[in-house]
Amino acid sequence: MNDSSLRNETPLPQSPRLQAGTPEFRRAVRAFFCGGFATFSTLYGMQPLLPLFSAEFQLPPAAASGVISASTAMLALMLIPAALLSDHIGRKSLMCAALGLAVLCSFACIVAGNYPQLLILRALVGFFLAGLPSIAMTYIGEETDPQSLARTMGIYIAGNALGGMSGRFIAGVVADHFGWRWAVAVLALIGLFMAIEFWRSLPPSRHFRKSRHSSQTLLPLLLRDAWTHASDKGMRWLFASGFLLAGCFVSLYNYLGYHLLEDPFHLSHSLVGAIFLLYLVGVVASTLAGRLAGRLGRHNVLLGMAAIMGAGLILTVFSSLVFVIPGVGLFTFGFFGAHAIASGWVSHRPVRARALASALYLCSYYLGASLIGSFSGLMWAANGWYGVAATLGLLLLVCFVLAWRLRGFSLREKA
Repeated sequence: MNDSSLRNETPLPQSPRLQAGTPEFRRAVRAFFCGGFATFSTLYGMQPLLPLFSAEFQLPPAAASGVISASTAMLALMLIPAALLSDHIGRKSLMCAALGLAVLCSFACIVAGNYPQLLILRALVGFFLAGLPSIAMTYIGEETDPQSLARTMGIYIAGNALGGMSGRFIAGVVADHFGWRWAVAVLALIGLFMAIEFWRSLPPSRHFRKSRHSSQTLLPLLLRDAWTHASDKGMRWLFASGFLLAGCFVSLYNYLGYHLLEDPFHLSHSLVGAIFLLYLVGVVASTLAGRLAGRLGRHNVLLGMAAIMGAGLILTVFSSLVFVIPGVGLFTFGFFGAHAIASGWVSHRPVRARALASALYLCSYYLGASLIGSFSGLMWAANGWYGVAATLGLLLLVCFVLAWRLRGFSLREKA
């Protein structure tokens, strides 16, 4: 990090916040779209490759899913340290460094000689990538005008959706013709391009204030702030919602490829990759959810999105693509809408320690992706797609109950 990057993080409290329609707002939106795109394409682009890893390394689906779970678990564990580090060295510089190092580890995955090496490199991807998601939410909360916050968050989540879609689709098509190593190489090149654009476009932090606390006083303050968030029922239920939403979503896409390669579908890897084009509905859902929240209330939108996920899941148990494809589309729509509402709510609800609140939410989110994603593999081994669908159905029911309980908190915030 050079002196100029440090100067970029110097607080300018009197500076106006980013408002929709201004050139700096458009730059920030473009940057976070690219950052979200790079995060999800790097993190989840390998999902359509899981059957290839099973074949090459002789692994059951639950073990092959480790390339996803290793990254998401390490990312979850490093989110809070990354958020704390950003309080001392600044937002933009750390996010740029994190994204760049994650891309370098993605390039290293191309030459992995065996599955353990690949798992270690994927864990390092998650380790470094942790420096972007929680800090991104904090930056948006600090730098964006409150009236434009939902829109900014929605576009950031839309970048996640397009990144996840494009990464999975491209990886599936490339792997079908050239093998998984070429697919990983293409994903790494996409991540490199997006990381450069993120660095070029993101405006410097103008409302960041460097933490005044020493390392000796940091841990007690962290524990105090964490207890404050944990003592808030609304925050606890939002954290639990993120855990369940991410776990259900990652599980569905982890094992969807195995499901569609078997009877009665027998799709090719390219066609399985094409299913991920349904992520386009996630772009619509994340932006639409932010607008609907202002009219209908966050809790109502969250309830509706959870119900849409459940309806989509039911359709996936039929043995015809006529039902499965719309079902996956509905599930994807509901997930991105629900995630946009829950993550935006977390960045808005606390009155202090917002960076920690965002980190705790995303820690729950990615732990859900890792733990539920791996557990669903055991359900696949026990009863195939029906076992996975039954498990996700129960978890979505819990998520719906949590969304209903959040209703009271939403109404009080409006008042």
